[in-house]
Parts: sequence; structure tokens; C-alpha cells
Amino acid sequence: MNTSGMSLRVVHPALEFLRAIPRGRVVTYAALARRFCTSPRAIGSIMRANAHPDAFPCYKVVASSGALTGYSGPGGLARKRRLLKADGVRFTASDTVHPDSFWVPPKRIRQGPLQKSLP
Repeated sequence: MNTSGMSLRVVHPALEFLRAIPRGRVVTYAALARRFCTSPRAIGSIMRANAHPDAFPCYKVVASSGALTGYSGPGGLARKRRLLKADGVRFTASDTVHPDSFWVPPKRIRQGPLQKSLP
């Protein structure tokens, strides 16, 4: 994974965090940035460099407005929309993620194996 020298202290926990997002829910680039003390653009870079989207569901990260942005996987944004709908995420009439589908994570979530391996 090439994240242009980004600290592994941010990359691994951010990717591992994606596994905690419940079915039918999404999180924003800005919310992840706040959680990991970085910028939304840095989170976008981490998601773009995700070499294992089946293990780390980066399609569950959306813009704060609910717009679908930044999916560089095969099929582009149309595939991101299909994956989200199949996951149970609701959409508005204007085709943005419905506010009820945004997830506000608890203060603490269970740590996964990648987080435990970091110093």
C-alpha cells in the first residue's frame, strides 16, 4: 500500500476502523479525519490506496453532504452505490446518503489485529 509516507499509526487504524462500521451505515471522510487527527484528504488517500477493499470496506466512506465521492475501485461510483444499497444504506430522492444512514461511532471500539500489532 502506497500512502506517500503517511504514518502507519494512521493508516492501519483507519483501515481497521472500517470493519467496525455497522451494516447499513456509512461514515464521512471528515469524521474519520477527526478521529485519527488528520485531514479528510489524507483519509481519502488512505482509502484510495486500500489494496484489500473486501477486508476493509472503504466504500462505506462518503462526503459529509452524503454525496458519493472518491471511489477508485472497478465500476467507480456506480459500483459504490450498488455496494452501499446492497449493504442496506438508504438514499434520498436526490441520490445522496440518507441522514439516518450516517454512523456516529462510540468513543471506543474493539481493536482489531492490525491495531494490536502497532507499537
